Amino acid sequence: MKNILPYIMVAGEVHNSASSTAEAMQPVWEKAEELHLNTVLAPVTWEMLEPTEGTFDYTAVDMLLAGAREHKMHLVLLWFGAWKNAQCYYAPAWVKQDLTRFARAEVEPGKPKTSLKQYHGMGYTTLSAFCAETCRADARAFAALMAHLKQGDSAEHTVLMVQVENETGLQGAAREHSAAADAAFAADVPADLLAYLKANTAEMTEDVRTAVENAPTSGDWQTVFGGVAEEIFSAYYTASYVEQVAKAGYNAYPLPLSVNCWLNRGQVPGQYPSGGPVARMMEVWQHCAPHISVFAPDIYQKDFCDVCDEYVKRGNPLCIPETAPHGHVGPRLVYAVGHYHALCFSPFGFEDMGASQDAPDAAALAMFGIDTSDPLLITPQSVPEYAFYADAIRGLMPQLLNAYGTNLLQAVISERPDDMTMNFDGFAIHTMMNHPFIPRKDGVCMALQTAENEFFVLCNACSPVVLSTDPAKPNVDFLSLEEGRFVDGQWHTTCRLNGDEVAKMMYNRPTLLRMKLFAY
Repeated sequence: MKNILPYIMVAGEVHNSASSTAEAMQPVWEKAEELHLNTVLAPVTWEMLEPTEGTFDYTAVDMLLAGAREHKMHLVLLWFGAWKNAQCYYAPAWVKQDLTRFARAEVEPGKPKTSLKQYHGMGYTTLSAFCAETCRADARAFAALMAHLKQGDSAEHTVLMVQVENETGLQGAAREHSAAADAAFAADVPADLLAYLKANTAEMTEDVRTAVENAPTSGDWQTVFGGVAEEIFSAYYTASYVEQVAKAGYNAYPLPLSVNCWLNRGQVPGQYPSGGPVARMMEVWQHCAPHISVFAPDIYQKDFCDVCDEYVKRGNPLCIPETAPHGHVGPRLVYAVGHYHALCFSPFGFEDMGASQDAPDAAALAMFGIDTSDPLLITPQSVPEYAFYADAIRGLMPQLLNAYGTNLLQAVISERPDDMTMNFDGFAIHTMMNHPFIPRKDGVCMALQTAENEFFVLCNACSPVVLSTDPAKPNVDFLSLEEGRFVDGQWHTTCRLNGDEVAKMMYNRPTLLRMKLFAY
């Protein structure tokens, strides 16, 4: 992570249309300040940047830069070019209307639009990854955006990173079925791709690894990859398209670039966008898109920790650009930083955090992969609690960054009940959750060792117990225990604890502690 940015993005992503006007963004900035965020993720759309071919309008971009600077925020810009959620919503009218020059993907041969059965017949269309003309136009627009950022922001570095496209891939089929796609699928697999995959099987998903290890050294896609051929094929061409766009932008202004992902939830390719940067295709994407520094999952499902585990392979830093602002999101922010040493954590539509909502339709949410079995997943996150977590992480950031990549920073969460002990040099912190006196189910505890006998602990809904790991010194006492916060980078004690508060530590609200220990 340190090779990308010396900064933890305690972030939030705006609703898709909020970044279109200053009027729509004003309450967004105010909410970001209320939540103590330091970074806002906001779309820049192709249709607004290039409303007429070759004519670029930077009004919305400059509005975002000005707003971020006024509110002392950083930005991650999201390029909504050819893809937005596997469709072409944000392509300009002059692209959408010219189906000859800018070909649509054919899910079914000869059809530029289809209906998706798993979405009750919802109409679906997107631009083709095989259309060189679309790629050239997309890359030209993205390069223009990056050149504008270089001119207007290279001194201030308001923009930290740029996402290239949004949730790429193809729905409705595992691959495109145009004549161009069929011809490419029947051609030999590129030798460089096959050699790379065969040399990098260690962290592959089992079915992909088996196919690659058993693959002949040459042949067409079906012959070489068998049952995973169509998804690897789609990933190769989608990633290659994105690489051309990314490279053009990077050459104009070399900022870190990312891609985000609509996740595979145990489905078959096409039920989720086939060819997108799902974890099982990361090796393909890393080979085909070397200008992409970060592969980022959009997490809207129950198994948060399992998804994170998948995305920290092959040196990829954890970056979460989208997740729902429900009752688990605050603890997940803390856990992402403390356990995964995350680059970014960003609830989507954060400006609505805390808002009461009508009871959601479980069936409708499930259709989009949103799990409703856990009540906290459909309970709004408390704004004051999230603000406390964010403020604590920002206050600790110099120490956190110094501990990133080491055992000095660890965390546990109620969503992983079998992993409750953090072992440090000399001490351990065992965290009890689901405590009889703590009925909440959103427990989290992050511990940062800053000296031999000193720790900062950020926790909620739990009871941490400090232990010695030195058999010669099995007993532990507190030399001091303080609640507090950071003010202008300096620790401020709000309460010096002792007596009952030390003898039995139980926390039913977000709390930041500084403790000094003595083992004997």
